[in-house]
Amino acid sequence: MSEKRSIFEEVRPGETPRPAPTTGVIDGARRGARGAIRAWLMVLFALVVMMIAVGGLTRLTDSGLSITEWRPVTGAVPPMSAEAWAEEFEKYRQIPEYQLQNAGMSLAEFKVIYWWEWGHRQLGRFVGLVWALGFVFFLATKRIPAGWTGRLLIPGALGGLQGAIGWWMVSSGLTGEMLDVASYRLATHLGLAFIILGFLTWYILLLGRAEADLLQARRDRDGKLFSLCTGLLHFAFLQILIGALVAGIDAGRTYNDWPTMAGEIFPPNAFDLDPTWRNFFENAGLVQFIHRVAGYLLVGFGIMVWLRARKSGKAATRDAFTAVLAMLVLQMVLGIITILYYAPLHLALAHQLGAVLLFCLILRARFLAQYPLAQSLRS
Repeated sequence: MSEKRSIFEEVRPGETPRPAPTTGVIDGARRGARGAIRAWLMVLFALVVMMIAVGGLTRLTDSGLSITEWRPVTGAVPPMSAEAWAEEFEKYRQIPEYQLQNAGMSLAEFKVIYWWEWGHRQLGRFVGLVWALGFVFFLATKRIPAGWTGRLLIPGALGGLQGAIGWWMVSSGLTGEMLDVASYRLATHLGLAFIILGFLTWYILLLGRAEADLLQARRDRDGKLFSLCTGLLHFAFLQILIGALVAGIDAGRTYNDWPTMAGEIFPPNAFDLDPTWRNFFENAGLVQFIHRVAGYLLVGFGIMVWLRARKSGKAATRDAFTAVLAMLVLQMVLGIITILYYAPLHLALAHQLGAVLLFCLILRARFLAQYPLAQSLRS
């Protein structure tokens, strides 16, 4: 081992000076194709949002039970002949939804709901293919940044789980015990979609800035604001799950007055089902009441978090939380209008996409609380 030199030691003539280190540990790590991976994740993000929208329309059009089998590979091919269509229609005619709700439906009407469900499943397959091709490409070409391989596996693993949960959800409507899918299974299915969306959003935000920049920004984090925003994120996620329960039992098409419900503060017949716990999942009045109250509380909590964010010295952080509050209020108003107009498809879909936008805005505000943007002293 060579001896250490004094910082004042002169280099002798003819001796090659030792090169000084030019990068730190972070800069020396494998950077990978951060920009390309971010673009790939943005495509996945757009596809997942589309998946949520198509899934919502599939539920609102009562199309989710039109395909009565789960065939992950062969199910990608739709009926190609009159005989195949007749066979699919006959399978649908054996389930309770047809016998008790859609008896007498024509083949042409069946095809409409079939294509909704087939499109939903096909889009899911396409999302999985886009993830798999992108991941394998970046892994094989060694373009994944250091520490990111495990992270990029998560959306794919959750996507595979989502397919299984989707069938678990559909199967609940084929047993003869109910006309539609179980609302709590629908909430699980939608909740996992938002979890996947959350991971994609966070990764896109992280990859939008250099590692050194993130490390520097973290030193200036607002821990209290970050914690409050984390609580707001969890609260919003809970409200999304409750909204899925509302959609699962068509509770948005009952008690279509506001601010009362059937002229009363608390809905009548809120605990008619036995056992009592079923009312929290299947009683339209109680489920909608819970969704309304949770919405009011969420907006109230959002105002509290916004007031705390006003104390931040970072303009971008303050603006991010202002956007969250504005979307919270807009989402509440949109929810009220959806109820008053008996939850038509366009308003129900807008309300669902509003939840997507709100969720992503909360994540962005949380990110800026953790990694605030640098600004000049004048700002």
